[in-house]
Amino acid sequence: MTTAPRDLLQQMFAAAIAAAQPALCIPPHLPAAPRGRLIVIGAGKASAAMARALEDCWPGPLEGLVVTRYGYAVPCQRIEIIEASHPVPDAAGVAAAQRILATVSKLTADDTVLCLISGGGSSLLVLPLPGITLEDKQAINRELLKSGATISEMNTIRRHLSAIKGGRLAAACHPAKVMTLLISDVPGDNPCDIASGPTVGDASTCADALDIVRRYGIELPANVREVLESGRGESVKPDDPRLEHIETRLIATPQMALEAAAKVALDAGVTPYILGDAIEGEARDVGKVLAGIALQVARRGQPFAAPCVLLSGGETTVTIRGNGRGGRNVEFLLALGIALDGQPGIHALAGDTDGVDGQEEIAGAQLAPNTLQRAWAKGIRPRDSLANNDGHGFFGALGDSIVTGPTLTNVNDFRAMLISSCESSPDRRTDA
Repeated sequence: MTTAPRDLLQQMFAAAIAAAQPALCIPPHLPAAPRGRLIVIGAGKASAAMARALEDCWPGPLEGLVVTRYGYAVPCQRIEIIEASHPVPDAAGVAAAQRILATVSKLTADDTVLCLISGGGSSLLVLPLPGITLEDKQAINRELLKSGATISEMNTIRRHLSAIKGGRLAAACHPAKVMTLLISDVPGDNPCDIASGPTVGDASTCADALDIVRRYGIELPANVREVLESGRGESVKPDDPRLEHIETRLIATPQMALEAAAKVALDAGVTPYILGDAIEGEARDVGKVLAGIALQVARRGQPFAAPCVLLSGGETTVTIRGNGRGGRNVEFLLALGIALDGQPGIHALAGDTDGVDGQEEIAGAQLAPNTLQRAWAKGIRPRDSLANNDGHGFFGALGDSIVTGPTLTNVNDFRAMLISSCESSPDRRTDA
């Protein structure tokens, strides 16, 4: 391995993001030209870039609109781009959802709706059911984000409080044909969980949503609880006849991104191992577990021999206990660093492929064997930072944050642990 560990990790992260770019993923999945109109709709952090890629390669007429995160718009000629808030929805997202529903109303069987969906769509495509206000949805979103619930659990609740998610958008398109192109940001790539499944049937129920609410002690306003308890929030089921003419395609996934990163490692003479593309759990717990694996490699040459890189994806969660600045990737990385305790020969990178870890324009960070030592030299106690959920503050103070800007895609978290050699353990400190 001749490339410096820090540079190699950054190259792998860049390759993972590049593999999920809409300009690469959209062209192989275009529908046949319809006899009627082609209506383009969509939502997500990558939706504007997906719309631009579609315009660049579609020879015939098309029209429509998509909603994306503030700052993620790209210029389009025929498809209108609307920006709204993520991760907490706002009035612009409500207006966009209303306009999208109006756009697909009164279609015919000769028309085709091409729906461009990517991660972030749950917050961007927001339309509360009758009896629920935007303020209710905002409060619930904040509760969900700090609850520790998985993305699948969060989206189960969202689907049953929405007038557009959980298959309702596809039902509104009937009798037109609907093709949905998905860039997956969820563990397992379940279409129901990507943007809360606006164009796919949903087998979960209001009772399932209530179980999740109870499990995590999520506070719901009385009017919102009534929607779930009465069954008024029931989603559109997979056998609904209005969903007869829908087609769903996954065009970019976390696994594809990890495989692109693995190729970069191989080209650099480092053997890659993909541990999983759907790893979930508390970010700090995942950090401890993956540290144990990395240490076994570094100290024992098991189950893999160094040099190697251990790659993984998925979406961890953070139960917020402090008031620091953080996100799930830097939370993972800080816990990993504490568990590794300066083990020589292990470098790591963790980042969100959309460029935003948590609620800041910071994708993630890098970890080196001397990270803890440099923190102590600055008077920063790593365990205190972790207890305060202050991963961004910790790595920012060391100059180790990764800032990509809007990547215009989203295939979830990227984690890489580069183990360059088998070396003995350093002297340990106990005041991390």
